[in-house]
Amino acid sequence: MDHFTTFFMGGFECADHINRSGERVSLLKETQHDLRFAEDYKLLDEIRIKTVREGICWSDVEIAPGKFDFSQILSRMQIAQKQGVQQIWDLVHFGYPDGIYPTHPHFCRRFEELCEAFALFHKQHSNCQLLVVPINEISFLSWHSGDVRGTVPFAVNSGWDIKYHLCKAAILGIKKLKETDPNCLIILVEPLVKIHPIGIEDVTALNEHQFQAMDIIAGRMCPELGGSEDFLEILGFNYYWNCQWKGNGESLGWPDTAKKRTPFSELLQNAYSRYKKPVIISETGHIGSGRVEWLEEIAAECLIAKKNGVDLRGICIYPVTDRPDWDNLAQYSNCGIWDLDGNKNRIAHQSYIEAVLKAQNSFLVKKNILEQLVGLFK
Repeated sequence: MDHFTTFFMGGFECADHINRSGERVSLLKETQHDLRFAEDYKLLDEIRIKTVREGICWSDVEIAPGKFDFSQILSRMQIAQKQGVQQIWDLVHFGYPDGIYPTHPHFCRRFEELCEAFALFHKQHSNCQLLVVPINEISFLSWHSGDVRGTVPFAVNSGWDIKYHLCKAAILGIKKLKETDPNCLIILVEPLVKIHPIGIEDVTALNEHQFQAMDIIAGRMCPELGGSEDFLEILGFNYYWNCQWKGNGESLGWPDTAKKRTPFSELLQNAYSRYKKPVIISETGHIGSGRVEWLEEIAAECLIAKKNGVDLRGICIYPVTDRPDWDNLAQYSNCGIWDLDGNKNRIAHQSYIEAVLKAQNSFLVKKNILEQLVGLFK
């Protein structure tokens, strides 16, 4: 069963957290996707992408504790339905409303209320299946907020505590989503990383940390939180150039001319073997001129993974439009399929677009060959 309209997807940066300067970040607004979503969907349609990752921005939609205004979401939903665009909704990308954080005594209840309210809203206003990421990248968010003071609660030495409470909220939220809309599809999204040893050091435990959130939600760890294997429906893995590093924190460079990195196909196969659930590459992309070469490598590695039995359902190019740095909104990354000028106009990165179309064709050819082979044996 194909859950997604198109194999290649596009993701819109929707971070809404408080940055290191204590300022609320709203990248949907910074990139003007909140205003130009119809234009953005049309641009994606022109390169045959009809499935997108979106975010509701909890800090915007909860106007008071337990009270929600999804009117801006409704506009995006209506245009998407008109244009035939399938949306995947992040309920928490990285941000929460003012005054709460994962270890706050009201956090889980507030998140459950959000899940119920959004599932009801979606049922009332859409005839499409609800595809939802309850909490995006728990592993990264727990480290970013609990160990390196990147966002609220700006803590150190608290990564595990934050992760535990985020997983607790995610489990309760999934239960509420399923209770409200049993037909909704849960997508869990986590980083896929590889830590390499220096000399003879053992980094096995360090590499296991990336799977803790999915393991907890599956009930394999911390069973007191009520996790279940049933909550693992689609697993999303985010992968960028800096997802491989040495045990001392030193990043492994890319392009990998020295051949020191583990092939992405191998990382993907290991993750798939662990859970045996359908997977997507929920975020991938690069910056500057490296965008083309990166996508070519990822596409080739994903074809290898599929050949080796990975049930890969999609690849999400992230972000669709360029985005600013969280802690310096004047600094852009040159990482989109479309870059942005001073007026936020979408400027096509033509060679990247050509690489996207080429990658799509390579998977289409693969699919056609498999369908022909199946037909021969019917």
